[in-house]
Amino acid sequence: MDQYWSPGIRDIRPYVPGEQPVIAGLVKLNTNENPFPPSPAALEAIRQAANEDLRLYPDPDSTRLRDAFAQVHGIDRDCVFAGNSSDEVLAHAFLGLLQHERPILFPDVTYSFYPVYCRLYGIAFETVPLDARFGIRLADYARPNGGIVLANPNAPTGRALARADIRQLLEANPASVVLVDEAYVDFGGESAIPLVAEFPNLLVTQTLSKSRSLAGLRVGFAVGQPGLLQALERVKGSFNSYPLDRLAIAGGTAALQDHAHFERTRREVIATREWLAGELARLGFEVVPSRANFLFAAHAVLGGAQLLQLLRERRILVRHFAAPRIERFLRITIGTRAQCEQLLAALTDILTIC
Repeated sequence: MDQYWSPGIRDIRPYVPGEQPVIAGLVKLNTNENPFPPSPAALEAIRQAANEDLRLYPDPDSTRLRDAFAQVHGIDRDCVFAGNSSDEVLAHAFLGLLQHERPILFPDVTYSFYPVYCRLYGIAFETVPLDARFGIRLADYARPNGGIVLANPNAPTGRALARADIRQLLEANPASVVLVDEAYVDFGGESAIPLVAEFPNLLVTQTLSKSRSLAGLRVGFAVGQPGLLQALERVKGSFNSYPLDRLAIAGGTAALQDHAHFERTRREVIATREWLAGELARLGFEVVPSRANFLFAAHAVLGGAQLLQLLRERRILVRHFAAPRIERFLRITIGTRAQCEQLLAALTDILTIC
């Protein structure tokens, strides 16, 4: 049936999300979801919004939601764009800001949606190798480009650049958009949002999926100067003028306003991450320092694919990427303390047998 497809679609390799199991009782540490429930205030707001007004279209500008996000970050609402997940916001940014003659630059080990967007929209790109410890070398980006895209903290490695490093990139690339994808920033990264007022070429994206426990609601943001956001608005208005529904606007707004719940749960994730990193090291794993809600780890003897299968046999899901440089590694989402203890028990058993 592919004879009916548009030209070029056949050659695209779509992004493959982590497995969402249908088998009950699995320990799910493979998709970087938050192990804690959403804010009770968010759940109540969603219940209240599930009323007869669902017959009406939502606010196309998500004004209340953007106001709440702006208040959290101490910025003006006009500097905030809201979309249906940060993936959609990123897609709008690639199409609206990064389609130029020169190739855009991003790391060779990073979020694997970036090359998918490039191939979908016909955007030239070059990957820039991370160093031996999966760090970004700023000097490697000192070359002509059509834009720079960095996940910060990076996925799947978890490593992060300081805000001063982002400033250096911006100063070195005044004619290019620097897009900083901050999906995991609340777990220990340093946000670039304070630089937006100073740099008209900076776009920062964030999501409520991770630190706000709302992956199922699909709410994302971009922060930039209004002139930059107009490009995203044009794409949105040509694609889907009502991206966020009434439930997402209500729940997202309430989640942003519940600062106590946000702080309590993110701090618990961070504490569990640091504890788990130490335990994995004691089992013989190389663990990359992480500022995200996951760890990137490789065992000294057993390969990543082998460990993936052996853990699955013990009803534990983690993520493995069969790609150059990282095939030895597993990406392990930080679950509850109890889930991580189950993981460690399973790994201890595997290593005893093997």
